[in-house]
Amino acid sequence: MTRIRVPLGKFIKEYSERNKGNEDIPVYSVTNSQGFCTEYFGKEVASQDKTTYKIVPQGYFAYNPSRINVGSVDWQRYEKRVIVSPLYNVFSVSEGIDRQYLYYFLRSDLGRQMIKAKASGSVRDNLKLDMLKEMTIPDISVEQQKFCSSVLDKLHKLIQMRQQELQKLDEFIKARFVEMFGDVIHNSKKWQVCLFAEITSSRLGKMLDAKQQTGRNSYPYLANFNVQWFRFNLENLNKMDFDEKDRAEFELREGDLLVCEGGEIGRCAVWHNELQPCFFQKALHRVRCNHQIILPDYLAWWFRYNCDYGGFSALAGAKATIAHLPGAKLKQLQVAVPPME
Repeated sequence: MTRIRVPLGKFIKEYSERNKGNEDIPVYSVTNSQGFCTEYFGKEVASQDKTTYKIVPQGYFAYNPSRINVGSVDWQRYEKRVIVSPLYNVFSVSEGIDRQYLYYFLRSDLGRQMIKAKASGSVRDNLKLDMLKEMTIPDISVEQQKFCSSVLDKLHKLIQMRQQELQKLDEFIKARFVEMFGDVIHNSKKWQVCLFAEITSSRLGKMLDAKQQTGRNSYPYLANFNVQWFRFNLENLNKMDFDEKDRAEFELREGDLLVCEGGEIGRCAVWHNELQPCFFQKALHRVRCNHQIILPDYLAWWFRYNCDYGGFSALAGAKATIAHLPGAKLKQLQVAVPPME
């Protein structure tokens, strides 16, 4: 039996009040990771003319039209009133829909798929409020909606607790790393220091050329976003052509260390044949260790320590992070190498 669906336009109404008096109202942003938050803007809007900013009363929704497709939508639950960028869309909801239920729906996989389908082809794939109103949701009672929301709230709290536990475990491992190997940036234990190129072989992956893709030798590959700290996100891997020569050159094997060349430079994980065959793209360095001298797991934590404690800022001689870590610079990194025994 097909469940009846109703358009969101039945429940939502645009709200477009502006901060015309340039009142000192807290400035918020909406992100996919935090929802409503104040940290995004920092101090840069403190002296701006905010008369065009939109007011978001407590209980009202706001979203960035060009970012809602990645989950940047939330309802305002913190202040009597806040203001957001003039680019945002703001709306209220009727008593016929539970706010938290709508929040979860819009951020769900199904909700984001519908958003992408609606926004596709529009200017910069922006989702106008009229498009949002055309989206449909199951026609269930508010009581059922609240029940769904309460279950998801409990699951969300469990996830948060799990994340906190993992954070504590991460901090414990970092402490143990320092206890065992010292400050590897300043080499406090006076280990032998080697150039990265002396203890590893490394190379960047294959450059993606959309015009050269035929689909005849199509294989999955890792991109920058697939490599997280000490793990891989293998959902919805992209594919590209790898001929016989490419496969010999770019195929991953057990113990390879994949290191991000750009973005959060140095972010890395050790490959344990999670998927075979699998290859890698130019945004990543593949590092193969000389196992008689150094192990990939140590090197992964060496990268993490340098990222967390400014090791790469010293090497760059500038900011705390650098935009890219090209192959030549990677090979010149100096690594404190503890004895194998």
